[in-house]
Amino acid sequence: MAIQVSNSEVAVASKSQAERQAYLNGLLATAQAAAPATLPFTTLRNQAAAMVEDRSLGTIAQEHGFPDTRQEDWRFTNLTPMLSVPFQASTVTPEVDAETLAAITLPEVTHRLVFVNGQFSASLSQLEALPEGLIVGNLAQLYGELQTKLSNYLGQSAGNRDVFAALNTVGFQDAAIIWVPSKQVIAAPIQMVFLSVSADGAAANQAALSQPRCLVVAESGSAITLVEDFYGSAPTAHFTNSVTEIWVEDNAEVNHVRLQREGSGTFHIGKTAVTQGRDSRYTCTPITTGAQLSRHNLEVTQTGPQTETTLQGLSAIAGTQLADTHSIIAFNHPHGTANQRHKCIVDDRAHAVFNGKMWVPRNAQQTNASQLNRNLLLSDKGRVDTKPELDIVADNVKCAHGATISQLDADEVFYLQSRGISGEQAQQLLIYGFAMEIIDAIPVASLRETLTQVIATWTP
Repeated sequence: MAIQVSNSEVAVASKSQAERQAYLNGLLATAQAAAPATLPFTTLRNQAAAMVEDRSLGTIAQEHGFPDTRQEDWRFTNLTPMLSVPFQASTVTPEVDAETLAAITLPEVTHRLVFVNGQFSASLSQLEALPEGLIVGNLAQLYGELQTKLSNYLGQSAGNRDVFAALNTVGFQDAAIIWVPSKQVIAAPIQMVFLSVSADGAAANQAALSQPRCLVVAESGSAITLVEDFYGSAPTAHFTNSVTEIWVEDNAEVNHVRLQREGSGTFHIGKTAVTQGRDSRYTCTPITTGAQLSRHNLEVTQTGPQTETTLQGLSAIAGTQLADTHSIIAFNHPHGTANQRHKCIVDDRAHAVFNGKMWVPRNAQQTNASQLNRNLLLSDKGRVDTKPELDIVADNVKCAHGATISQLDADEVFYLQSRGISGEQAQQLLIYGFAMEIIDAIPVASLRETLTQVIATWTP
């Protein structure tokens, strides 16, 4: 079985840098044209546009332009297939019936925000009877009321500086806003659904660009559970370029489940930028099963002491899918804690990429951090590239990291068969056991059940 890790040969992109620059400039123009005049954010958008323009010109484009595999961060994720697709932003929200949403509706959820191709759908959302002080809504409706408060948070995250995040800032058409007031604990999970659907009529053959945006602010002492769901069943070409900013203020707690289960024609690039205050707790469970090519950039910045971060993700892919997870946890103060565990199930010719980095500077003494990437290869055509990293300057820390790549154990399969279980069921049981460590940590029972069914029926 061919196993490839971080020292594999670097693939050279087939498109020239000039073609990549032109394509990036085209995406920028598309994003600028889509930005609604009713949500100006002029300074913020202009700064983001300047960042994209600077990165698409001159010699610095070799390092910061439209990514290619010569860049270390994109070494194993080739975006060249995107360059042949002329994505266009949707200006009309396609009609979506309630049956489409029924497949992903969670009974525990009492409040739900739904966006279709990046645009808010009031008819599919559920926003009645909000607890006092809790704000759940879309930016276009809340802009007048929250404009001053939003200026301190929207687009201000430290992890909001890469070229795709800047492109989103230039052209987002609306945004999901969740604001939890100080010391308020929201018991029921809040769901944000971002649907990717094909257009109707003359635009049906058009490859759609959607740029979902989300801002979550959990004020000091508050607590909330979020389910962020990117969903789409259509196999047509689609580009989802999302940005989610989460601010967890002092002594607040956010439990965040991120699902990416979009259609087979989708290119999905998502950024989750998290800023944590002192004594705060943030947990993220990203689950990836969809899209032709997906990349999740998860960046957490701890801005106070005694901060806890837990990342526990699962990618389960098959066919020719590519799923890339890049994470950064930046410790900046003493007594920070982080625990990351990411698992990948790779079948057929699929390709999983993991790059996790923990940065521990000198002032982050007594940090306690661990990182583990475990991968299960189910075919001799699958591929895994893994690169866990620790960058430590502080001298009084407890940090560990590791990675494993394995197949189904023949002895374990034989043992189960000797107990009267068929070979196929034995393999399914072992895959189930591998994945359930992550799925069991999801705090929403109906979602655990749904994902359990997906994994339980997986046949290599």
